[in-house]
Amino acid sequence: MAVAAIREYSFAPLDLEEKFHGNRLLYVGWDDHLMFCAPLAFPLPPTMPFRDLVEKVLPPAYSYHPDFARIDWAAVQWFKSGQPWQPQWDESLEQNGLRHKDVIRFRTPGLTGLQGSCS
Repeated sequence: MAVAAIREYSFAPLDLEEKFHGNRLLYVGWDDHLMFCAPLAFPLPPTMPFRDLVEKVLPPAYSYHPDFARIDWAAVQWFKSGQPWQPQWDESLEQNGLRHKDVIRFRTPGLTGLQGSCS
């Protein structure tokens, strides 16, 4: 059901990039793993290499899922704003074109959750 506002909203958003002390929010989702029902939000410096995101940031967030240890990162399919995307691992998040509040997702071929249940 559509919702119509009675009047126009006129206020500054509270999650502007300037409010994150030099960091940008990056949302990361893992397809076919509904144990994580939505992308996770990470405040990250734009200078962080993409490799550090994968090797240092994602493990504490996702490694308690048994599939995580079996990921072949060379075979992972990446998506940015729903479109196929190939990150450059040794370039920064900014150099990879990732902006404040961008959403990226990764799909792990052959790994589809607990006993193939997508959970």
